[in-house]
Amino acid sequence: MENTNQLPEEILKALHKGVVIPALPLALDKNRKLDEKRQRALMRYYLDAGVGGVAVAVHTTQFEIRLPKIKLYEPVLRMAREEFDRYAAGTNRPVIRIAGIMGQARQAIKEASLALLHGYHAGLLSLSAFPDASNQTLLEHCRAIAEIIPVVGFYLQPAVGGRVLDVDFWREFAQIKNVIAIKMAPFNRYQTLDVVRGVIESGRADEIALYTGNDDNILVDLLTEFNLSVGSEVIKKRIVGGLLGHWAVWTRSAVRLLDDIQKGNVNGDMQQQLSLGMQITDSNAAFFDAANNFQGCIVGLHEVLRRQGLLEGLWTLNKDEVLSPGQKEEIDRVYKAYPALNDDEFVAKNLHKWLS
Repeated sequence: MENTNQLPEEILKALHKGVVIPALPLALDKNRKLDEKRQRALMRYYLDAGVGGVAVAVHTTQFEIRLPKIKLYEPVLRMAREEFDRYAAGTNRPVIRIAGIMGQARQAIKEASLALLHGYHAGLLSLSAFPDASNQTLLEHCRAIAEIIPVVGFYLQPAVGGRVLDVDFWREFAQIKNVIAIKMAPFNRYQTLDVVRGVIESGRADEIALYTGNDDNILVDLLTEFNLSVGSEVIKKRIVGGLLGHWAVWTRSAVRLLDDIQKGNVNGDMQQQLSLGMQITDSNAAFFDAANNFQGCIVGLHEVLRRQGLLEGLWTLNKDEVLSPGQKEEIDRVYKAYPALNDDEFVAKNLHKWLS
């Protein structure tokens, strides 16, 4: 694994080892203004939970932060950076700083430049602004952003604004030298395999870390070893960690899960593995509102954080975003069904400190 991206060596090593990277929610008060105290508390929660990174200004942070009448993109980046810096000053543990980047050229270049200015290690690059563009157009855009900041590719499911990207795209995308990782979140096994195959066939399989964003299949992704042939050679590749909206809640438990996987503690009875995977997926279905095509995916996470005291309410920048009918009851159900998955005790023990 060659460090060609001017990233700190400890950050690159952590990225390839595999870490938990939650997608940061946006904390608002009842007037739908940024709640600085609780925004900082969320960052402190994730860092103290032992995450290896945080993704800021991504889908879970709400795309509307970029609107001219909102203008929260840079304030949220800055606030998160201050918490990253505070944590780094007190520990020697590397934490990966990822900023969401979206829009067509002018917007994406501005966001990449701001992320670099604020000390972020990489940009999670969304291509949702190019719904009908050719692979060549997409790749030219990706190369332009990679000239500014190391890039984490992003396969976002169409249900929440993404688009289909074929194996040819991923093969060429992986050949961009400043691409360091890919988050796969198509919620589709065929399309997930397209990414893995594209990376392996690119010749850069050892240089690009794969992260699951498939909140519906987290454990299976993390346990799977992909063995694909390239010519006469069989290349092995694993998904090493997760960059997930799902891991924005019950985060301490997610850290323990990944640690157990990496230590081989989840490699026992296959039926136990499948049962645990089902429990995580069932919980995600409630949080993400799968029954209603993910309409309540952000407020579902807010509801869990509200119950824990990390958020004061469910408010989002879009007043139309509310819990779907029956979603609260679904969250009640999974809370009761899978008590071992939550981290309420950890949050309760530290909440006062994070809010101070």
